[in-house]
Amino acid sequence: MYFEETEYGKRFDINVVKKLAAFAKPYKKTIITLMVQMLFLALVDALFPKLSQYAIDHFAVKKSLDGFWVFCLVAVGLVVIQAANVWLMIRNAGTIEYGIPYDMRKGVFKKLQELSISFYDRTSVGWLVSRMTSDINRIGITLSWHVVDFFWSIFLVIIMTVFMLVTDAGYALMVLCVVPALVIISMIFQKKILFNYRKVRKYNSQITAAFNEGITGAKTIKTLGIEDDMLAEFEKTTRQMRDFSVRAATVSSIYTPLIILLGSIATGLVLWKGGFEVSRNITSYGTLVLFISYAVQFFEPVKSFARVFTELQYTQAAAERVVTLLETENEIADSREVITRYGNMLDSDKSEWPKFHGHIVFKNVTFRYKEGENILENFNLEVRPGEKIALVGETGSGKTTIVNLACRFYEPTEGSILIDGVDYRERPLLWLYSNIGYVLQEPYLFSGTVKENIAYGRKETTMEDIVRAAKTVNAHDFIMRLEKGYDTQVGERGSRLSTGQKQLISFARAILSDPGMFVLDEATSSVDTETEHLIQDALNRALEGRTSFIIAHRLSTIRSADRILVIDKGRIIEEGTHRELLKKKGYYYRLYTNQLMEEQKKEAFVKA
Repeated sequence: MYFEETEYGKRFDINVVKKLAAFAKPYKKTIITLMVQMLFLALVDALFPKLSQYAIDHFAVKKSLDGFWVFCLVAVGLVVIQAANVWLMIRNAGTIEYGIPYDMRKGVFKKLQELSISFYDRTSVGWLVSRMTSDINRIGITLSWHVVDFFWSIFLVIIMTVFMLVTDAGYALMVLCVVPALVIISMIFQKKILFNYRKVRKYNSQITAAFNEGITGAKTIKTLGIEDDMLAEFEKTTRQMRDFSVRAATVSSIYTPLIILLGSIATGLVLWKGGFEVSRNITSYGTLVLFISYAVQFFEPVKSFARVFTELQYTQAAAERVVTLLETENEIADSREVITRYGNMLDSDKSEWPKFHGHIVFKNVTFRYKEGENILENFNLEVRPGEKIALVGETGSGKTTIVNLACRFYEPTEGSILIDGVDYRERPLLWLYSNIGYVLQEPYLFSGTVKENIAYGRKETTMEDIVRAAKTVNAHDFIMRLEKGYDTQVGERGSRLSTGQKQLISFARAILSDPGMFVLDEATSSVDTETEHLIQDALNRALEGRTSFIIAHRLSTIRSADRILVIDKGRIIEEGTHRELLKKKGYYYRLYTNQLMEEQKKEAFVKA
């Protein structure tokens, strides 16, 4: 399933330009310098035909060499200056080409760090990768080289127009008579070009997403035997991108020859009139050559403008998507009052943070996703500091929702959640997140060594701290048995380690941060019995004195919980310790005994 992108329909969106201008602001001096260089470049380009006119009328026609060497020095000087100007122009354009994308990627990545979990629930990785790579690259190239060509084209057309009007208004009008047709053609083609390029960018994002899913889900695809289905879906998407790319190329291929045709018409008109007037000595031969040069040269920048114009359509389609990402509203964010007091999420004043005790209260909490029925309704729960709470229930009963609300990955639709007596929306997000140790059912490890994964994000952590955390979760022994111990590479997503080993390293990483609250989401459901015992032993020590939520599939792992909550359709239907719930012989009793019988059958089968 692909991320549903916004369909863009405006021919030209000034808001996109303003957003891009914000990234260009640090390069204001370079851009201004570049524009001046383009003006000078265009001026010199427009002067060369004037030099040809002078040379023909004063040296060739008159057959005189008076002032010839001065003329040569001026011509050579202009060539040298032009060469130096082009060199500086390339350097400045390169600075913009790589500088602005660098800043944009930082801005986009910063935005991604601030966005809430709900954004990632509905956004594909491929879509994000496409924004960070191809779209931003396209913007960088446009804001440098294409803008260079754009201003060069504009300046050269203006300067040549002035030179032509000053030299001979009649010839100038013959060259310029095709401009109205040029404007009309450009307006007609602009909409078609932009529409097709928007579609190309949309399907490019979907192709990137398909690549990502095809690679990360390779094992699942092969075990299900759905390679043909995946290939068919991928071919459909690539075919759609190909079709719109061909349409865009076709429209552009028609647009550019039309511009060339208009230029040829203007050149023909000049030749027709000039040939007639030169034969009757009404106009000098140098002037005719000048206007032929201008008629040909005039449409060079126009052709360049047509090409840049096409590229700008492509870039607007890319920029719209990057801007959409940058302007994505964060559903979970610090209030203005919190930011004023503590700072923003990525630059919070930790010295002002209150101490985290872990007293959590749900008060009449109702929660639903943007579209759908209530998951929780008037839900109430009090968790005392240091209490170990286990949540059990069927899939979809609301266990994970309760934990996500407690962690403020989502916020209540109605009601409030208090932490240490204060609504957690009055505290910084980073304060809460820094006090959460979260261990998932499928632990995520980063590429790098075991040591780097345990200490991830904590540069000042010592080796002693890393080893202590590993020993706390019973991970030290297996780590030392690895080829290079703590310096062993774990592979992409921990591919070189077993699920149990990844789980223990993930647990050690959580312990190292010394969180005030722990969340274990089915943390032992994917590990073997031996590893489960190791984790259980570690849990008993690591969770001591910390508020903790345990979502468990194996009920044998939560017998030591201070309180077990049985959740059904967002409601607590049973509550108590393991022994108390067994005595009640209700839902939990049936669930536990059934699971125990299944495990005994498995053990008997293995022994047999």
